[in-house]
Amino acid sequence: MSDRTPSQWEEITAADPAHSTWYVERFRTMASEGKDIVGEARLVDAMLDRGGRVLDAGCGPGRIGGYLHDAGHVVVGVDVDPVLIAAAEQDHPGPTWLVGDLAELDLPARGVAADFDVIVCAGNVMTFLAPSTRGAVLAGFARHLAPTGRAVVGFGADRGYEFPQFLADAAAGGLAVDLKLSTWDLRPFTDGSGFLVAVLSRAD
Repeated sequence: MSDRTPSQWEEITAADPAHSTWYVERFRTMASEGKDIVGEARLVDAMLDRGGRVLDAGCGPGRIGGYLHDAGHVVVGVDVDPVLIAAAEQDHPGPTWLVGDLAELDLPARGVAADFDVIVCAGNVMTFLAPSTRGAVLAGFARHLAPTGRAVVGFGADRGYEFPQFLADAAAGGLAVDLKLSTWDLRPFTDGSGFLVAVLSRAD
């Protein structure tokens, strides 16, 4: 029996077993309507040479990792929700999609090298973690980056994870802040910003 702390996402889906399927269909509908659902992926693509190694952390149904795979990158996606991983496998074949807890991330133990050029963590994933595991998740990102790799983490304010605390947790986990933005389309971060996109690198 595991003593692992469930994420807030797992608590939501336990209370509402249909939630994951609704989430998948929401993005499928948006895509079918021509909505732009890959802005985060375009930013990450601009940070990479062709063939870059990308970890899509909290990948959900694969909208970001799928785009980056199609753009010519080597993508591994990890999500705790098997329903979302199944949708990613169905809608975006090509990347390696894995069910896993970001708080216990150890891809080398699963035969995947920990040398990612970019780790992207979008979609408010950080705010769906169990608060007690956030530091462990950020430290895991640092361990899985290549020496010159970068992590890009984005989430909104007023979701239970204050930006200063996140930045302190990132520093404690071995990550240094390279850049702070308020949107995925590169608008500058200010004290009044309601969203943070942080570009981080290994502090060592």
